[in-house]
Amino acid sequence: MNLWYIANVRLPTTRAHGIQILKTCEAFARAGVEVTLVVPDKRNHTGETSDPFAYYGVQPDFRIIRVPSLDLLGTSTSFGGLFFILDFVSFLISLTLRCRVPADAIIYTRDPVLFLPFLGAKRRAAEIHGIANNALFFPLLKTATDVFALTSLLKEDLAVNGIQIERISVAPDGIDLEEFAHPAPAENVRTRLGIDEDAKVALYIGRLDGWKGVDTLLAAARLLPDSIRVVIIGGQEEEVARLQSENPRVLFLGGRPYRELADNQQAADVLILPNTAKESVSARHTSPLKLFSYMTSGKPIVASDLPSLREVLSDVDAYFVAPDNAQALASGIEEALSNPEEAGERAASAQAKVRAYAWSHRANTILERLRS
Repeated sequence: MNLWYIANVRLPTTRAHGIQILKTCEAFARAGVEVTLVVPDKRNHTGETSDPFAYYGVQPDFRIIRVPSLDLLGTSTSFGGLFFILDFVSFLISLTLRCRVPADAIIYTRDPVLFLPFLGAKRRAAEIHGIANNALFFPLLKTATDVFALTSLLKEDLAVNGIQIERISVAPDGIDLEEFAHPAPAENVRTRLGIDEDAKVALYIGRLDGWKGVDTLLAAARLLPDSIRVVIIGGQEEEVARLQSENPRVLFLGGRPYRELADNQQAADVLILPNTAKESVSARHTSPLKLFSYMTSGKPIVASDLPSLREVLSDVDAYFVAPDNAQALASGIEEALSNPEEAGERAASAQAKVRAYAWSHRANTILERLRS
C-alpha cells in the first residue's frame, strides 16, 4: 500500500498535532505501508532541531517532502486570517504543481480541503478531528472514500451533515506505550522542575486554549487549601507571564519539550483534564493526546464529565466532575488526594486500559478499512 499524507502544518511544532501526525505515519510505516508525508516548507519556531524525526523521537521509516509555501502566518497580529488563507492557497498551488502522486496511492489528510489537488485520486481518506467552519469542508469531505472520526459522537455529527455513515469509522487517538514505559522517579522530576517535594501537586499539562478549561482550573486553585499546589506546564511565554501575575498561587512552568512528557507527569499527585462543555470540539469531538499520556502515568485523573472523555474513561478509571464548575473541580481534586488507596486503584485501571490505544492498534484499525 502506498499512502501520501498531506498536512498543512509547520514541522516540527510544539502543538500536539505535530506528534499526532508523525506517530500516525510511523505506525502506518511499521505496518508495512509506504508512507510519504507532504508538508509546506516553513520556518522552524521551536528553537530546536528542524528535523521532525529527531525532535519527536520518531523512527525515519517514512519520507517527508517539503514543498514551497508562503510563511506569513504569525508575522502580524492584524492580518492573521488573511495570511492563513494566503499561506494555504500557496500550499495548494505547490501541491498541484510539484506533487507527482502514484496512481495507486491513497491520499490521506486531516483537512478535506487538501483533497483539491488530488480529486483524480481513486482513494481519498480523511481523518477528522472536528468540524471546520468553512464552506468547502463538507462538500470536499463528501468526496472522501473513507472517513475516520476521533469519536462516535463526531461520527454522528458528520452523518447529520450528510456524510454517508457507512463511510465513517471511529479511530480514537493513541499513545506510544514504550515511550511512556520507564519514566524518571517523581522526586528527580520535582527537583528538576523546582517543585516542592512535600507538596500535593495537581498538574495540568497542555495548551491554554479556552476550550481546554484552564480557566476553570485557575478558579478551582483559589478554592483549594494551601497544602495543594496547582502546577501548569504549557502555554506561550507572554500568556504564561500574564496568567502567573493574575494567579500567584499557581505555579506556571511554561512550555516543555514533548520528550519530557512521560517524566513530567510523575511530578503529579493527581493529573487534571478540565475541558469545557461549552464547545462541541471539547464535549463531543476531542480524543486528547494528553488523556492517553495521563493514563500511562499511574497517577489518578480528575476529568470533566464529558461524552467525549467518557468514550475512553469510566468511573472505574478516573474521577469525573461537572465541567466548567470550579467548586466541583476543587472537590474532585481533594477527593482524589484524600483517598490514596481508591485513587491508586483508579489510576491502575486507567493504566491497564490504555494498552488498547497503542498507535499500532489505531493504525491497524485504519488500514483494515483502507485495504477493504
